[in-house]
Amino acid sequence: MTKPFTAADILLPAAGTDLSRFAALACDQFTSEPAYWAEAERIAEGVPSTLHLTLPEAYLDAPDVGARMDTIHDTMRRYLDTVLTRRLHGFVYVERTTDSGTRQGLVGAVDLDAYSYDSAASALVRPSERTVPERIPPRLAVRRGAALETPHIMMLLDDARKTIVEPLAERYAGRECLYDIPLMLGGGTVRGWAVTDADEVAALENAIAALGTPGAFAEKYPAAAGRAPFALAVGDGNHSLACAKAYWEELKPTILEPARANHPARYCLAEVVNLHSGALTFAPIHRAVFGVPLPALLADFTHFLAARGASVTADGAGQVFTFFDGAHTERRAVQNAPCALAVETMENWLTAFLAETPAARVDYIHDEESLRGIVRAQPGAVGIVMPPIDKDNLLLGVAQGGVLPKKAFSMGNAREKRYYLECRGL
Repeated sequence: MTKPFTAADILLPAAGTDLSRFAALACDQFTSEPAYWAEAERIAEGVPSTLHLTLPEAYLDAPDVGARMDTIHDTMRRYLDTVLTRRLHGFVYVERTTDSGTRQGLVGAVDLDAYSYDSAASALVRPSERTVPERIPPRLAVRRGAALETPHIMMLLDDARKTIVEPLAERYAGRECLYDIPLMLGGGTVRGWAVTDADEVAALENAIAALGTPGAFAEKYPAAAGRAPFALAVGDGNHSLACAKAYWEELKPTILEPARANHPARYCLAEVVNLHSGALTFAPIHRAVFGVPLPALLADFTHFLAARGASVTADGAGQVFTFFDGAHTERRAVQNAPCALAVETMENWLTAFLAETPAARVDYIHDEESLRGIVRAQPGAVGIVMPPIDKDNLLLGVAQGGVLPKKAFSMGNAREKRYYLECRGL
């Protein structure tokens, strides 16, 4: 039985390191709010921090991005020698507490040979959202030459009976933690325990792999019976995992067959969480549009959908979107939408609109409060509030052989995203 998620050689900072400053938020958050990253840099200045190992996407287009990457690679090599001196082989069981509750997870390694980001793939590990190939090269530039990885990737397993991750809470209660810390800038708290017993590690690997057997898959998704099963779907960090896969495929032909099985680049560190966790909330990802006034956006949105047989009204049911600028708020309800999902309707329109409007650009914002702050701070910006996400049926489309559009959902708000903490050598 192929094991898509396995134990890893995990690195942690030496005892005495200030882990509250070492752990930094996922790099793909607050992309239009440079003040967040400036404050994070102030907190991490002069001390070991994963902020020095990652490139926030807010800086991807910065003129000094090449120099930043060189500095990141140098810092990785230095941390390997001087900072990351605690080592374990196994998993790390994680409890993250935020305003949404305590979310449990398991940090280990995804086998990239069991994963594909092709939306038509039948792999054991699949994307839940469409992967945009154009977004891979900037991340690939960081991964090439990297001596370390630290993940913000969160994988979803569909375990309604809560038999895999959840029992670890009772098993590890009272045991000594690897860490128990508050996270910077409103990230809540996080605790982690080493899972290194060989029998327990094997049982966890086998339980996750068993989710991808034909019998378990057919029982869980009767509407998809007969299709190729999957065990894990990507929740957060879709393009980061795709980048790791692209790098492995680039590297694989240069490695002789016997060495491929255990080559570090074949694996990618990630955290597995249960879709059915009560503390795992799913929120829509909102849109901020720059360079076009609100009336022009509304007119194009209405025209685009009307041309496809939809009715767009200010009131009523259907797929409901809220557009606003600094002075006005406009609600739009779409009936007879050309797409079954609201996010598909929005993304199809935006893709066409941006292609025809060179002056416009869009950013994807992970919570409504941030969206409203951006619109207040940037004259001419228009916010688009997306409707809620149905978590219970999130993976049914994946089971039936499809994926959601890009930026379809967010696992929690921006500050509830995974913080970089555990590392692994490459």
